Amino acid sequence: MVHPIAEADERSPFGKLTPEEFYARHGVAHSTSSFVNPRGLRIFTQRWTPLPPTPILGAVAVVHGFTGESSWMVQLTAIHLAAAGFAVAALDHQGHGFSEGLQGHIPDINPVLDDCDAAFDAFRAEYPPPLPCFLYGESLGGAIALLLHLRRKDLWRDGAVLNGAMCGVSPRFKPPWPLEHLLAAAAAVIPTWRVAYTRGNIPERSFKVEWKRKLALASPRRTTAPPRAATALELLRVCRELQGRFEEVELPLLAVHGGEDTVCDPACVEELFRRAGSRDKTLRVYPGMWHQIVGEPEENVEKVFDEIIAWLKARCAGAGTGTADAQEQQPQ
Repeated sequence: MVHPIAEADERSPFGKLTPEEFYARHGVAHSTSSFVNPRGLRIFTQRWTPLPPTPILGAVAVVHGFTGESSWMVQLTAIHLAAAGFAVAALDHQGHGFSEGLQGHIPDINPVLDDCDAAFDAFRAEYPPPLPCFLYGESLGGAIALLLHLRRKDLWRDGAVLNGAMCGVSPRFKPPWPLEHLLAAAAAVIPTWRVAYTRGNIPERSFKVEWKRKLALASPRRTTAPPRAATALELLRVCRELQGRFEEVELPLLAVHGGEDTVCDPACVEELFRRAGSRDKTLRVYPGMWHQIVGEPEENVEKVFDEIIAWLKARCAGAGTGTADAQEQQPQ
């Protein structure tokens, strides 16, 4: 299967087509909805399902990354998963995409996890067992996927795909030492102050192919401004929390990561692979690839997403038969 990013252009993820024409072309139904969370913020959600006669093999809960959204480029991956036979749901985190909240501001990850629980509980109720339900997370979304599993292991046990997961921020993206250690003071005094915390912005460091970088920047809802002080501090705290709990991760795991990712540190995902308690775990670190796999040349995109789809389908075929021991790491 060809990933739909191949049909996009630098202005629109749908290329020359309307969204409706694009969904029809891929045999996918699309719907949107929203809910108001306990903090009074309206949270945007959407779903994609394969049209008949494609059978539904399982469900996938998609979690986007920091400054991202469930629409635009992440939506293309959701369409790809739906066309392969999966019911897919996603939401925009507070301050991201079409959801309400101060732009790009996540001073505490726990309310974001609550929003994911609310959105995905309703989704799972429509696709109950024996259909397996997987987590798919990109960048910060990978960290959130792990935290959702650690929060409710009885619920999230079928498997997770981590794409460029934020298990640690790359040293090549962090600021010089003194600024990092001034974050706590800045967050306490002016939590929403945008700190020049990173070396370069995320799209510049993430998308190798120029026209795909332009497409990412063309989203009217994406910001390239520096993260806010309290948000930057919380993202670092999330990394530390996960690093202290890697052994607690027990669900089937596929981690795919660019070897030249200068946003999220590949070494931290390798550490997750070594320490995770999962009996079924696979790590793929692709030499030369950057943070955003969809931002790679097409042959790289197809290579990685073919592996992702194959991994998901294999675990759908084995659902209900028990999880076999399987550990595999791609040679560096």
